[in-house]
Amino acid sequence: VSAELYDNTNRFVIKINMNSLVLFGLIALACVAGAEELYTSRFDSIDIDAILQNKKLLNSYVQCALDKATCTAEGKELKSHIKDALQNRCTKCTEPQKMKGRRAIKHLINEEPELWSALTDHYDPTKIYTVQYEKELKEIKQ
Repeated sequence: VSAELYDNTNRFVIKINMNSLVLFGLIALACVAGAEELYTSRFDSIDIDAILQNKKLLNSYVQCALDKATCTAEGKELKSHIKDALQNRCTKCTEPQKMKGRRAIKHLINEEPELWSALTDHYDPTKIYTVQYEKELKEIKQ
């Protein structure tokens, strides 16, 4: 089955056959199916520096992530994605989330090693992600 489309002056504009239409449909479907959904960007505007510079606030987020305290809405959202982000190299993270995550990790490693250690013990007890992200972690420490 094919169709030829003409404009109002009877000039040929486009010719579509069924194979082309099916191929186009499959490509479109693959693009939609292959597109990863990103985590919500609702909290992307959070001032990460204000959290990192406030020990009490930072500690409350860490305690939330460690299941040792109640969580704010932001803390719940963060905690719900930590394992998935580790497993999938943050492929569902928005750019602001990646940037703020790196900044938070750098701060924890360099300024709050006891909190970093507690988080890695909790989320990476077998050190699989520590090995997987070894290069990035070395760059952050510098």
